[in-house]
Amino acid sequence: MLEKIRIIFTIPELRNKIFITLVLLSVYRIGYHITLPVVDQGAIAGVGEDGGTLAGLITRVSVFSASNLQQATIFGLGIMPYISASIIFQILGSFVPTIQALKKEGQSGQKKINDYTRYLTVVLCLVQSTVYVFAYLNGSGDLIADNFKAPGGGMTLGWSMISIMIMTCGATFLMWLGEQIDEYGIGNGISLLIMAGILAQMPAALNSLFQNSEFELKGLGGDPGIETMIMLAGLFVLVVVGVVFITVGQRRIPTQSAKHVRGRRVFGGTRQHLPLRVNQGGVMPIIFASSLLMVPGILVGFLATAFEPGGLGEQIMSGLAEAFTPGRGFLYNMMYIGMIYFFCYFWTAITFNPKEMADNLKEYGSFIQGYRPGKRTADYLEKVMVRITYVGAAFLSVVAIVPTLVASMLNVDMQLASFYGGTGLLIGVSVAFDLVQKIDSHLVMTNYKGLLDS
Repeated sequence: MLEKIRIIFTIPELRNKIFITLVLLSVYRIGYHITLPVVDQGAIAGVGEDGGTLAGLITRVSVFSASNLQQATIFGLGIMPYISASIIFQILGSFVPTIQALKKEGQSGQKKINDYTRYLTVVLCLVQSTVYVFAYLNGSGDLIADNFKAPGGGMTLGWSMISIMIMTCGATFLMWLGEQIDEYGIGNGISLLIMAGILAQMPAALNSLFQNSEFELKGLGGDPGIETMIMLAGLFVLVVVGVVFITVGQRRIPTQSAKHVRGRRVFGGTRQHLPLRVNQGGVMPIIFASSLLMVPGILVGFLATAFEPGGLGEQIMSGLAEAFTPGRGFLYNMMYIGMIYFFCYFWTAITFNPKEMADNLKEYGSFIQGYRPGKRTADYLEKVMVRITYVGAAFLSVVAIVPTLVASMLNVDMQLASFYGGTGLLIGVSVAFDLVQKIDSHLVMTNYKGLLDS
């Protein structure tokens, strides 16, 4: 393996691509810590640690958006606006004739869709930064530095507009940064930005574990000790192996091409397979489910403030808010699993078109043995995808619940437990596989063995 890594840096083109990627990721990490000039960093850090509903939403969103809303930085919005715009156009492409026509135009049509996605990204940046500045920053005058406060509380209108433009430009710059990695670097730029944000949290989580642990036998469930660290290390390996196994898992449907004769030669008749991914939805179902499940908790938390403190209404709303707190109740976990199943089938229905796949097989002269080309092939593919999606949704549900179980059973911080499942681990594994495949393709083109070849 060390020899293969050495070979990577002996290929000039690949070495330059890796260097450019690292430089652009360094630019992102530098901007990640540049704060807005209007906020009091001590006050806003305290809000991020108090476990409030809106602060909890900000912390959870930051995991899969490469953002830093908790500290109000210039890259605070991350690349979530661009991801949202891409998802919107992907959904519209399933039933809007205009978008469908553009997708069929090939490269030119995809270029137009990319342009529309960028325009929508800027609009979403303006909307999200406006909501963040006025609802979160101006909602509490304690978060604003004294030099920028308005007489009535919050910040002045001028500085509010400046903050909105700074955050919008920062998110737009991140979108451009990801595209530069796609063009001049190696790997998927947007995914690498998210992965860099996730991995950057690992040193702080490990440092917190070591500070709160004692290097002696303490017993499970109590204060972290040596046995807790050993179990965490073993559990991390098992979870990563399971995620890798399901992520690369495929249901291979055997296909055969029709034979045809030209002169005295026979062409076709070869047997191949059609790979269908077990986890077709990827990480999107967890993102959708976790995001939507935060909305009831936030609404109930705000409604609780409308009732008299200590009254029956306030107690009911507080109980509901507690039930909808991530990982703290049976109701939340059951709804979480149910929504993951729903969005797995929803996302698979958008991204997987059995009729189009059956038509492509028919066009290229291939067929699935025992099924006539056309409708029967499409029905068979749909039935297979429904079954494997059920397994993929079960896997995502287990991965989503694992961090909660680790945090409660082993008495460790939720920031550390988040590396044992959920969105962060899935994104990290998926991006790592994509990066290795891109490096392998460059090695194969230069007549070297890939990193995964024996």
